[in-house]
Amino acid sequence: MSDAVAASAALIQQMLGLRRPRIAVLLGSGWGGFADQLQAAVELPYARLPAFPGAGVGGHAGLLRAGRIASTELLVLAGRQHAYETDRADGMAGAIRTLAALGVRTLVQTNAAGSLDAAMPPGALMLIRDHLNIPQRSPLVGASGDARFVDMSAAYDPLLCAQAQQAAQRAGQALHEGVYAWVLGPQFETPAEIRMLRALGAQAVGMSTVPETILARHAGLRVLALSLITNLAAGMEAKALSHAHTLATGQAAGAGAVALLAAVLPALQV
Repeated sequence: MSDAVAASAALIQQMLGLRRPRIAVLLGSGWGGFADQLQAAVELPYARLPAFPGAGVGGHAGLLRAGRIASTELLVLAGRQHAYETDRADGMAGAIRTLAALGVRTLVQTNAAGSLDAAMPPGALMLIRDHLNIPQRSPLVGASGDARFVDMSAAYDPLLCAQAQQAAQRAGQALHEGVYAWVLGPQFETPAEIRMLRALGAQAVGMSTVPETILARHAGLRVLALSLITNLAAGMEAKALSHAHTLATGQAAGAGAVALLAAVLPALQV
């Protein structure tokens, strides 16, 4: 364990007191309102935690909050660092290793994504069943030992996926399923690139999540991931793509995403 991880874990444990959350939630664009739903919340800015990154993208607050939904204790990470900010895929390594040091067992990831499926329009929600690492970048480059050869055959835990789908059905919310393609960004994709991704089997595309999934699996955490669809991908409609549009759609559809997350988290058996 690095000194930065140990120091961050100590600060968070001091904040938590006797709480022992076993689930951490990483909030992406459009999902930030979930942090406001926590009961008995306490928080720390990332800037006070040596192992945590700066958050340099609109819609990412850079804040760690602890609280509960129903009787489920949670750690919520409001914001992530993306590989396109630093040209490194390991921006969230310290944060995720801190979660593992605190005894967290499950990482629930959320993101905003573009849809490659016309049947999954803006505002839809998708459960990630698998991913495509299009840049073939890894946050484990430079790691040593046999643990770096992480098995990714069930990167998104099948039991957690089933529990999430069941919770969505009980809540009366439609939850699509599909493969998420990670692209480096920060530019959006071309129509030709979208045709390529569709041919490879992707249903959604975005600029995050995959590095954190690799890091979480390396740290021994189970992973569940959800996408909020903010747009149809390039070439599927006439609108020009922009981050402002992503944020606006995320804000408009955020209430449904937050409600889904509040229904799913207490249903997870961790």
